[in-house]
Amino acid sequence: MTSASPSLLMRADASREIGSGHIMRCLALAKAWQSGGGTVCCTMAESIPALENRLTREGIVLKQIDAEAGTTADLEMTVAEARLAKAARLVVDGYRFGPDYLRQLRAAGIPVLFLDDDGRFEFYTADVVLNQNISANADMYLNRESFTQLLLGSQFALLRPEFLAESRTREHPEGACKVLVTMGGSDPNNVTRKVLLALSRTRTDLETTIVLGSGYSQASELRSLVKQLSLNICVEQNPEDMAPLMRWADVAISGAGGTCWELGYSGLPSIVIALSRDQQGIARGLAENGIAVSLGWHANLSEERIGEALSSLLVDREGRREMSERGRELVDGQGAARVVRFLKNSL
Repeated sequence: MTSASPSLLMRADASREIGSGHIMRCLALAKAWQSGGGTVCCTMAESIPALENRLTREGIVLKQIDAEAGTTADLEMTVAEARLAKAARLVVDGYRFGPDYLRQLRAAGIPVLFLDDDGRFEFYTADVVLNQNISANADMYLNRESFTQLLLGSQFALLRPEFLAESRTREHPEGACKVLVTMGGSDPNNVTRKVLLALSRTRTDLETTIVLGSGYSQASELRSLVKQLSLNICVEQNPEDMAPLMRWADVAISGAGGTCWELGYSGLPSIVIALSRDQQGIARGLAENGIAVSLGWHANLSEERIGEALSSLLVDREGRREMSERGRELVDGQGAARVVRFLKNSL
């Protein structure tokens, strides 16, 4: 390393529309970087106050980008912040940062790690592309610069320290009844409501915790609906630590985003729903590998189908046990440390 305390700059955004996943996985990488003695700064053009508070509590310096994401003005401000922070590496996470944006960052002399999910861009120009998903493969990135290196697959899944601190032992009761529902940071299509209505059609003995993200905007309406349905449901918004909730539950119903790697590491059997384009491949890959039940694209999903899938999984003890074992084999919790080691070894 060139410095006893190298600096990492992260460029990512969060909002109700784009969710909080980009920031949260950057946070996992930031914590691994900090554990090695490094400092971290995060620049955002859009953010959610609760996430800003979380990053600040984690010792990350926040800087506002007063420009539309992915524009020339954004680029210039990001370069300026990187130079001010004397950043050894720049991590960029978001779909609005295309090949030209990344090429110009690199031209400014800043080594770039780009987090990707589905190979959507026509060409890749970053020094390193990280795709932590089970569906990741080199064929997605055939069109890339000769120097672009790839970190692909769940061995690089980015988990925050609170998950690593939890025990990985898990009981699989015959009569499973504890259900965790989590649809990501914002859930703009309010799939949470659809899942709630599906729960009202299933067993009356369920104990359910519904987690609402910091960007979820219909919390009061959802809480009112819970009260009307008179179900044994606890609603939590933006909990500081998801790990104990995953430890508590027997089964999860989740969006097919970054939460899936947390569920896998925790050994929590899950039913996943694709909430965005990039999640469709993840959901399919999890199902093909026997790690989760995939219900596919959210808009095509009925309450009845959700209820049927949940009822089946709750009584399938052996199926839940097998999902749990495969999830823990898939995600060993060392992904963020591997990425940081790779970055620091290349300084």
